[in-house]
Amino acid sequence: MKLSEIFKTGKPTLSFEFFPARNEKAAETFNQTIEDLVELKPDFVSVTFGAGGSTKEGSYELVKKLKKEKELEVVAYLAAFALKKDEINAVLNSYQDLGIENILALRGDPPKDADVTQVSAESFKYASELAAFIHQNYSFCLGVAGYPEGHIEAPSLKKDIEYLKHKVDQGVDFIIAQFFYDNVCFFDFRERCQKSGINIPVLPGIMPVYSVKMMEMLAGSCGAKIPEKLRKGISELPEGDTKALVDFGIEYATGQCEELLKEGARGLHFYTMDKSESTVGIVKGLRNRGFLTI
Repeated sequence: MKLSEIFKTGKPTLSFEFFPARNEKAAETFNQTIEDLVELKPDFVSVTFGAGGSTKEGSYELVKKLKKEKELEVVAYLAAFALKKDEINAVLNSYQDLGIENILALRGDPPKDADVTQVSAESFKYASELAAFIHQNYSFCLGVAGYPEGHIEAPSLKKDIEYLKHKVDQGVDFIIAQFFYDNVCFFDFRERCQKSGINIPVLPGIMPVYSVKMMEMLAGSCGAKIPEKLRKGISELPEGDTKALVDFGIEYATGQCEELLKEGARGLHFYTMDKSESTVGIVKGLRNRGFLTI
């Protein structure tokens, strides 16, 4: 089913992001993660796609597993960086043959060791170009990424919204937002979207605290601010107590989600990092308190 049809129900959606396991050891634990999260009955799941097609085969196999074996609605990510049009067509055709109806169009960041001078002139430089190409040639329900605190390469928040509006104007149906730890950032972003004429569903991205190191690294890579409330809460935990940190992360994200849903968020999209404990804890807590229904 297309997400555009799911959104028509008016019920806040629940969704999870996965990425292909990087090795056999990771695959073992990831299979259990999938089982744990499938039990929560999400409205859809998404699968990442490495820039330059670096995870192309793994992404396809995971999309296939989730769609065919688990019977889930899947949003397949597609990052355009360094891919020629025939390669993009091949990926899209393979997903279409699987019965995938939803695509998230991304530019994708160059791999750290990529030689950008060797990128084909055929490849799309911007997500807006990829979105336009997909919209013109396929019938997928189409999504793009949004950045509540602004993309790290954008010169200003105003310019960032202009870029997003241009992407949306290519025939986009929904937006999945980058994660944030301060809900004010999302509410401000949503207001900027509305003022610019972006009226499609915008799903907030939720990133539980899995570890301090991961939090700092991911926030730094995408420009997400870590509010003082979060830092203070972590500083008060027993040093080295991993369980206490995870439990605090669940509590903090649950509070975020409650406020987001109270303020009319169209759904919650969890960046699971291929882990299940935190997301399961948050979703069950929200359901127990009546903020989410199956």
